[in-house]
Amino acid sequence: MIASLLIVTIVRFLQIYSVLIIARLLLTWFPTVGWMQQISGTLSIVTDPYLNLFRSLIPPMGGMDFSPMLAIIVLNVLQSFVVTIPSLIPVG
Repeated sequence: MIASLLIVTIVRFLQIYSVLIIARLLLTWFPTVGWMQQISGTLSIVTDPYLNLFRSLIPPMGGMDFSPMLAIIVLNVLQSFVVTIPSLIPVG
C-alpha cells in the first residue's frame, strides 16, 4: 500500500516535471512578451539545474539546444523503471 503510493507519487512528479520542461521550452519561443518572462524565469529556476546536467554533455549547436530532449527521454526511462519496480521485488 505505502509502496504503491510512493511509486504513484514519483511517477506523477516525473510527469509534472516533464511538462514543466516542455512549458519552459515553449516559452523560449516568445522572449519579448512581458508576462511570459516572469513565468519563464520561475520555470528556469526549477528546470535549469536538471537541464544543465545535459547541457554539459551536449552543448548547444548552431543555436539549437538538444539537452531538453535528452532530459525528457531520461525522465521517461526513469518513469518506466519506477513503474516496473514492483514486478522486480519478489513476493514473500
